[in-house]
Amino acid sequence: MINATKKWIFLKISGAILVPLMLWFVINFIAIYDQSYLDVVNFFTNSTSKFLFNIFIINAYFFSALSISEVFEDYITNDKIKNVANKVLYASAVVIPLITIILTSRL
Repeated sequence: MINATKKWIFLKISGAILVPLMLWFVINFIAIYDQSYLDVVNFFTNSTSKFLFNIFIINAYFFSALSISEVFEDYITNDKIKNVANKVLYASAVVIPLITIILTSRL
């Protein structure tokens, strides 16, 4: 299978997974928006909420990295700059969710 086809399939699958997770997050964010700090902490210490939030963060960064890498492929003509930009993008798409998961697991 061609690399571009794999990216396209992963982009569509991650986008389809992201829609219900985004709806879940928006609904719960509205519910806890005006709550106290303890209520927000209680929401994130709930194991189901923590699990769904972590999946949401991982999937959102995966989706955004794939989308932004397509922009790099289309608009950056210098191959060296394109490769460095993609490597930095993919590294940040791993590091930022990892930091988020570590911090939410400490709650």
